[in-house]
Amino acid sequence: MFMRSFRIGYRTLKTAVGAGVSIAIASLLGLEFYSSAAIITILCISVTRRHSLFISWARFIACIIALLMGAALFEWLGYTPWVLTLLLLIYIPVVVMFKVQEGFITSCVILLHLYVLNEFSWGIFWNELQLIIIGVGIALLANVYMPNDEKKLREYVKDIEATFSIILKEIAFYLREGDSQWDGKEINDAIELLEKANHLAEKNVQNHLRKYEDPYFHYFHMRSKQFEVLERLLPFVSSIQANSKQSEMIADFVEELSKVISPADYGHYYIDQLDSMRLTFKEMELPATRDEFEERSHLFYIVYELNQYLALKNQLWNHVDKTEYLRTK
Repeated sequence: MFMRSFRIGYRTLKTAVGAGVSIAIASLLGLEFYSSAAIITILCISVTRRHSLFISWARFIACIIALLMGAALFEWLGYTPWVLTLLLLIYIPVVVMFKVQEGFITSCVILLHLYVLNEFSWGIFWNELQLIIIGVGIALLANVYMPNDEKKLREYVKDIEATFSIILKEIAFYLREGDSQWDGKEINDAIELLEKANHLAEKNVQNHLRKYEDPYFHYFHMRSKQFEVLERLLPFVSSIQANSKQSEMIADFVEELSKVISPADYGHYYIDQLDSMRLTFKEMELPATRDEFEERSHLFYIVYELNQYLALKNQLWNHVDKTEYLRTK
């Protein structure tokens, strides 16, 4: 049981190796406080390349500011706890103003070096600068490698499409029978899958330093919006009581739709079918009772939402360049 839960992830491995390499280089160069290079590396290891670059830059700038401010105040007012307190009171708003607050913890390490040494010189400045360069540099090198999430993203596509298919089949069944034993489990499954898929797609985008239009990111966004439509649809579906010709036609349409949940472009074809269905409904006999009228209005609303469901795919997905995506499918 313990061995199953004991796993070393790629980030753990990069952190451990990066810290070891940093401390080895700093020690080899004979730097004072050489262990701090490892601390800086550990703090700069990140989950994405873009975030790693940002926090590394923030920490570098914050440390330089800390060195200059620390040297000025300590040398001017003395190396005492009260001066350190004053320094932090001034320093924190400064790093926030320059939007490099990510580097606050790292810079505190540098400030405490000055405090412990109880002096400042250009030699000390060079020592601290080398610690920063080694720590940040090794972290950036370590973050060059990021795992390929392509396989997992494809799995999410398949799982989400399968879940959507079940939801649509259950909607079709209820429209025909007016009753269902469905427990709605797939609704919760879809919420969880979409949340994880969107997070992973966003992470995949952040692993590209230059602007990158990720097809998976657009695809999962489109599915999330479609799921919102399905959620709006369900209360109206559950309100349908009698089995009518109109509900049977919509059920046939939804069941057919459940069989074509894929990245393929089918939206225009099915939107045309919905338009044709609307015209057919208008030619049918008008409702005779209030209940029939309410049910007919609910059915019209369901058709409207199904149209929105299909239109979202045309708006959010069919304009995307899917060359790379389709090549990997």
